[in-house]
Amino acid sequence: MKTAVITGATRGIGLALARLYAKKGYRLVINAGHNKETLDSVAKELGKITDIIPCFGSISLEDTAREITQTALNSFGKIDLLINNAGISHIGLLSDMTAKQWHTLMETNLDSVFFLSRAVIPSMVHRHCGKILNISSVWGEVGASCEAAYSASKGAINALTKALAKELAPSGISVNAISFGVIDTEMNRCFSEEERTALAEEIPAGRFASPEEAALFCYQITQSPEYLTGQILRFDGGWI
Repeated sequence: MKTAVITGATRGIGLALARLYAKKGYRLVINAGHNKETLDSVAKELGKITDIIPCFGSISLEDTAREITQTALNSFGKIDLLINNAGISHIGLLSDMTAKQWHTLMETNLDSVFFLSRAVIPSMVHRHCGKILNISSVWGEVGASCEAAYSASKGAINALTKALAKELAPSGISVNAISFGVIDTEMNRCFSEEERTALAEEIPAGRFASPEEAALFCYQITQSPEYLTGQILRFDGGWI
C-alpha cells in the first residue's frame, strides 16, 4: 500500500487530491496551516476509506516539514509520493507590495517546497524510489501583470523541479510539476462574475477546469514510469 503526503489539503486542488488518492488506496498524511477544524474534518471523512493522519502547521516552517515527514515514516514506514500543493496568491502592483507580503508569499509557495522536499528525499534515496510532484502555474512560465510575486514563486518552483529531477534521477526518484491554468478554486473566486466570464472566454476550452479534473491529471502523472522526470506539464485548456 502506497503512502502520499499532500500539503494544502483542505480546499481546492489539495482537497480533490486527498479525496482521489484516498479512493485509489493510498495511505495519507495531509497538511494545512490555517484551519485545524477543517483539516480534522477532512481526515475524519477520508478516514472511512483509508489510513490518514492530519498534520496541522505552517508548511513554510522547517519544523513542520520535519514533523510531517517523521509522522509519515513512523506511521507508515515509507513515503512513496510527495505533492507540494500548498500555496497562496497576491494580486496587486509590485510597487505596492510590502516586504512582509513578499516574504509571506515566498515562504508559503517556495520555502515549503524546499523544506518538505529536503525532508523526504533521504528516505526516498534509501529505498531508491519515490515521486515528488510540485503544483505550479502557467504564470510561472509566462508571468502575469499584477501577480509578479506569485509568478516569481512559481517560476522558481519550475526551475527547482528541473534541477532537482537531474539530481535525483540516479536514485530512481522522479520530480515533475504541473503548470495549471485557471482552476475553479477559492483562490480564483476573488474575481467578479463579469471578470470570471471574461477570463473563461480567453480560454480555448471555454471554461475553468474543476479541482477534480486537476487532481485526476496529477494522479495520471504520478502513475507514469519514473523515466518521466524534470517536466513542467501544462494543464490549461489551451490557454497559453
